[in-house]
Amino acid sequence: MRYEKGHREETRRRILDVASAQFRESGIAAVGLAGIMSEAGLTNGAFYTHFASKEDLVREVLIDALARREERHKANLENGVPVETVIRDYLSTRHRDGAGTGCPTAALVAEIARHPKATRAAFTGKVADITTLMAEQIRQGSADQRRRKAIAIYSTMVGALQLSRAVNDKQLSDEILDNAVETAIAIANAP
Repeated sequence: MRYEKGHREETRRRILDVASAQFRESGIAAVGLAGIMSEAGLTNGAFYTHFASKEDLVREVLIDALARREERHKANLENGVPVETVIRDYLSTRHRDGAGTGCPTAALVAEIARHPKATRAAFTGKVADITTLMAEQIRQGSADQRRRKAIAIYSTMVGALQLSRAVNDKQLSDEILDNAVETAIAIANAP
């Protein structure tokens, strides 16, 4: 059977999108290929037309999802969005409550640490790119100081978002986010 031009790319994109949402919502280990393919409306056999293995899919999902976040950071930089706005958006209750569509770093970082070198290398490269862009948004300090601030801010944001999702006390969760916002902004504005 012949398919229209672009069918293969559309199918691959659908698999990536479904896997990305499922991985972020439930975790990589908890998600099986059969569930991904079923939600994508495809057979299990079709998976191997697009990916060599689940690990290959994980790596591609990370690269894709982090590239999209990187594009948001580039747009923020081009549009003069202050780093404080980025911090507040990231550490919002909307982001906390939307793991399936949120930052893949916060949703998956603990699992990524246990994956093979190639997956971790892809992740590392994208995280480095994002922190570089974040450093460009910071106005205070030398290039080296802005880089260190960006790493501290990103680490604070990711950790706070993870912790706010893990606790079962909404008030404490909100406090974690609010305090992390204050701390990250203080880091950004420190001389």
